[in-house]
Amino acid sequence: MIFLELVLQNFGPYSGRQVINLDTRSEETHRPIILLGGMNGGGKTTLMDSIRLALYGQRAQCSTRGNLSYSDFLTQCVNNKATPAEKTRIELLFEHIEDDKPIKYRIVRTWEKNPKDGKDTLGILGDDDTWPVDSLVNIWDDYIENLLPIGISNLFLFDGEQVKELAEQETPPPIVIEAIRGLLGLELADRLAVDLEILLNRKRKEVAEIKDLANLEEIEKRLTQYQEDYQEIESELAKLNNQTEELETQQREALDKFISEGGKIAAERNQLEKQQKDKLSIVEDIRQSMGELAADVLPLALIPNLLNQVQAQGTQEFRYQQVQLSKDVLIERDQRLLNWLNQLAINLEQVDKIQSFLKEDAESLYTGYAQSEAPWLLADEESLSQLDNVRYHLQNARKNAQQHLTKLQGVEEEIITLERQVQTAAEPEAYQKLRETVEDAQNQVSQAKAKCEITRRKFAELTDVIERTKKELKEYTDKNLDSKNRQHIITSVAKVQETLKLFREKLTLKKLNKLEEEVKNCFLYLLHKSDLVRSITIDTKTFSLSIYDFNGKPVPKHRLSAGEKQLLAIAFLWGLAKVSGLRLPVAIDTPLGRLDSSHRNNLVEKYFPSASHQVILLSTDTEIGKKEVETLRNNETIAREYLLKYDSHNRETTVIENQYFW
Repeated sequence: MIFLELVLQNFGPYSGRQVINLDTRSEETHRPIILLGGMNGGGKTTLMDSIRLALYGQRAQCSTRGNLSYSDFLTQCVNNKATPAEKTRIELLFEHIEDDKPIKYRIVRTWEKNPKDGKDTLGILGDDDTWPVDSLVNIWDDYIENLLPIGISNLFLFDGEQVKELAEQETPPPIVIEAIRGLLGLELADRLAVDLEILLNRKRKEVAEIKDLANLEEIEKRLTQYQEDYQEIESELAKLNNQTEELETQQREALDKFISEGGKIAAERNQLEKQQKDKLSIVEDIRQSMGELAADVLPLALIPNLLNQVQAQGTQEFRYQQVQLSKDVLIERDQRLLNWLNQLAINLEQVDKIQSFLKEDAESLYTGYAQSEAPWLLADEESLSQLDNVRYHLQNARKNAQQHLTKLQGVEEEIITLERQVQTAAEPEAYQKLRETVEDAQNQVSQAKAKCEITRRKFAELTDVIERTKKELKEYTDKNLDSKNRQHIITSVAKVQETLKLFREKLTLKKLNKLEEEVKNCFLYLLHKSDLVRSITIDTKTFSLSIYDFNGKPVPKHRLSAGEKQLLAIAFLWGLAKVSGLRLPVAIDTPLGRLDSSHRNNLVEKYFPSASHQVILLSTDTEIGKKEVETLRNNETIAREYLLKYDSHNRETTVIENQYFW
């Protein structure tokens, strides 16, 4: 399928008749992109709504409709300068393959300012735009469902807000869940399950006796009411879960602010001050110990040279005294030796020589230990021993003093650090305000969680009640209805329901496995971090995405940057479109959002040219800017360019062909 032409006449800000050629086909090269530039409020979203409105009419999910009735919405879409006699008109020409042949149809919807019966007039024109195909008008909703089902249309016609919502939420928004269910074929399975339930109830009524019919209807009425309550509680629980997530985010932000602005340190002020007091006590003990050292021998460390001289002088004098004593002893011994020699009648000459030798020997011994000055210290051996003890204690005292100084320095540095921490603590008033903010956030989260838990219990209780009521209905049918033929139908329907349930589960797993692989491949293709993701899984119930790294550990979504979240959302939509197997155009309103430059380049160079055979981009000048449009032009991917020029004075938008912001 490919859109060939869009015509807007008096629709929204588009005054008069304006024609936009959307055909991307060319004999030269394949250029898939139709680029339409417009400022905010200039008609981009209105143009996207016109495509949806042309395709689906009253069923269209237009962004500006809200809770308006279809009649009021059509009236709102009429250009403010159109006269009551002028009609508003939308035409969408498209081509698709039917019976292996290309077929063109032009969808025409017209209405007046106050539409009759609250509806538009639908016309379907054939190949030559002259003859209407009335047979298609009556079955158009079914016909377009076969080409582009409305359930999955949001995978191909989406806007930046949808991408932003999908990027920020843990679970996809309802509009995407609806598209996923349509893509997986779950809508058909659910519709079949409902039809089987209707058939089953009808057969029960047919075979019930008159007296049993009232009871049967009462049970069915209760079951219907329970199921309606079930839907309401399920919706309420989803809202409460979203509120809880938002409140938890606010709580984390408040706690981060509390810590960063000194609240945590202020909360620990008493402990810090106690630590500071303990450190000051340690400093006082150290200083007292150093004072005791100073009161002992430590001051002698100031005169180390004098102590060395005293020890040297005392040692020298003591040695000299010993030499003097030895000399006197030797002289007495030598005299006894000479006397003895004289008695032996030895030659006097030899005795004289011996006497001379002994005298010289004694003199030389004395000369070696002679002092240049007279002794003045006159220290005895005990005094010198005490001096050695003093020097030993002095050495230990110096070592202890050094250790005390080192420890004192370390403790004083710790005291300075504690003083800084205390100084960075918030002021009492600011701290109290921060603390109240954190406590308020915590209370809100607690209350929200409590509401969630209460609602979850109601949900579980209601689920049990529904199951019991179904069981009661089945038992009632089994006991009181005895028509064999119809009972066979009832039994068969029950078996079909079980088979359908199993089929639905297997179909979901099969499609989701394929979808997981496509989303992962698309995400890695768009992402410039090839080592971030190893696998992506999709929950079978909530359809939420889970990312795992190469170590098999989950990657929390809040760890992704805003740009990476948006790329993941686009990869999700792209993967869904691929898995659908449908060859359909893609239209994107405000496509780049909050992406940084590198992520923008990835989308511009990788996604837009590959998203489909026809990609309609509606952008402001800040999204696809000068750099991006030059890249698309250089890569020869743009087939046509348009500028939606908005006149704020007249509140009108004019479509200018072959022109963009640059």
